[in-house]
Amino acid sequence: MSKPKSNNAKTVSVALTLCLVCSVLVSAVAVGLKPAQIENARLDRNKNILVAAGMYNAESDTADDVATRFQDFDVEIVDLQAGNYLDDDQLVDVGIPDRNDYDASQATKNQALSNDLGANDPAGIGRVPKYAKVYVKNDDAGNPEMVVLPIQGYGLWGTIYGFLTLESDMNTIKGISFYEHKETPGLGARIEEPEWRAKWSGIHSYDESGEVATGVTKAGNPKENWVDGISGATLTGRGVSNMIQFWLGEQGYKPYLDALRKESGATIDNAEAQASQANLEQAKPTTELAAALPLANGKEA
Repeated sequence: MSKPKSNNAKTVSVALTLCLVCSVLVSAVAVGLKPAQIENARLDRNKNILVAAGMYNAESDTADDVATRFQDFDVEIVDLQAGNYLDDDQLVDVGIPDRNDYDASQATKNQALSNDLGANDPAGIGRVPKYAKVYVKNDDAGNPEMVVLPIQGYGLWGTIYGFLTLESDMNTIKGISFYEHKETPGLGARIEEPEWRAKWSGIHSYDESGEVATGVTKAGNPKENWVDGISGATLTGRGVSNMIQFWLGEQGYKPYLDALRKESGATIDNAEAQASQANLEQAKPTTELAAALPLANGKEA
């Protein structure tokens, strides 16, 4: 009696066919969902810009509200070193065809669009983009009413991304938001909580000499014009402090903010901002600014 013929070839053929069909279906779904994913990412970014600007109510605002309010902002690309805006022709010349699609975080992967920070990298970002995207809300006279600045820096477990809003004096902080991070839930992740973010409102960014004058203290060690850290999240607080000080400094937005202030004739006057912080306890002696990078695999302390 002859042995039945092997069905291995048929089995392999069926398996390959199923794999091919599944691959086509997965690819089709991915392609079909991509526009929705892009739109959701754009909506989330715009929502967080409005959060930092104090223009979003999580309990009542809809996607349409976000879209409407975001129209109040002009999208500008800033030459960080020179402190000026780039017009459309200049954008094309430096390799940015569309200001709205420009992603400064992705630009750090392009040597032509970024600079290596080397050892001078307190925020732990490796490279800084040459050009940053900012969001400007002008008043009826065409003067900046507020400016929203994207910020990023290394926390405890990874890079923290957020937005910082300054008022028309380009000194007083209006608000802050964080939209992506890997910080510990219940500890460092509390930087997202409205109660902690609210502590930044009214803080002034610079002292009268133009030096960065704010950051995050260790929890329980209040310091005038600084934000009290989160208990149990010292390294996250240090990362946020380093991030703020970097982006407000010379390697970040300071040349741009100085130029805006000069153009509008504004000066750094911290009297009002200091008054808003009058409820803080008397500052205790503190150590130097947190310039060292937080440990990548440390523990919250």
